[in-house]
Amino acid sequence: MDFKAFMKNFHFATARISHCLAVLTLSICTVIMTQTADADSLKKLRARLPGQISGWKAEPEDRIFDPTTIFSYINGAAEVYKAYNMRHCLSRRYINPNGPPIILDIFDMGSSEDAYGVFTHDTDGEVMDVGQDARYRPGWLSFWKHRFFVSIFMEEETTAAEKAVKELGRAVAAQIPTKGSRPSILLLLPQEGLESESIHYMHHPIVLNYHFYLADENILNISSRTDAVLASYHREGQKALLLLVLYPKTENAVKSLTGFLKHYLPDADKTGAALLENGKCAAVRLKNRLLAVVLEADSRELAESLLKSVKHNPD
Repeated sequence: MDFKAFMKNFHFATARISHCLAVLTLSICTVIMTQTADADSLKKLRARLPGQISGWKAEPEDRIFDPTTIFSYINGAAEVYKAYNMRHCLSRRYINPNGPPIILDIFDMGSSEDAYGVFTHDTDGEVMDVGQDARYRPGWLSFWKHRFFVSIFMEEETTAAEKAVKELGRAVAAQIPTKGSRPSILLLLPQEGLESESIHYMHHPIVLNYHFYLADENILNISSRTDAVLASYHREGQKALLLLVLYPKTENAVKSLTGFLKHYLPDADKTGAALLENGKCAAVRLKNRLLAVVLEADSRELAESLLKSVKHNPD
């Protein structure tokens, strides 16, 4: 190799290395900036939280948890929050000498979609006009707003504590100025017979198995790159459970369809329907990147009607 060729290759290699270093630096900076923004977002909200409410006063020190340390706080449910990409959790205790402690937990989920998702993990309770989609069960108020999921509960239920919990919920929601957007995959659900309280949004198989056990293995390849929604239907006295999974690419959906038929519906006919051991019907249909699965329905007619009425994704 002559000197000119050597120098040409040398400059080319140097340029490639410089480019790679620049990309790596940008990636590191992006991660740091994102983490800082997450912390600042919760930090700003924290500064606006009430120090006292209806006779309950906040303890001097709040606790902050990240996706690792959250297990030391709520070990039993921490996996659920991680499944929705929890960034940070702020926990604050309010004390009243004449009443039970009230615990406020604010989870920064990073996006309104994940805040909505973790909220839908448990939607039992009385509907309240607090934040977005608030629910109140005896001793516990929860809601989502923007990128935050808020949980407030009392260690012992009393009339005064219930009043304080609800007032605290309104105060917290008022300090979150932005409303969140629900996941767009919800727009693909058929509306006829939809039981809105049954909707569960997810992108992790552990959450799906919690609401409907499918398999030990992730046969539908549900991941952070997919959107999934599970919902119950009631039409003309019959019930069904519908799952939609939207994949990044059509080939991902095709692969998942193949795995689902092999491991869950091996007896499916050419239309993708099969009779289950419990006498119910299951069926599956592929629509571009969208896989629609009736996990169980009281009749084949209902299963086929649901699949037919699933809206097509933009592809």
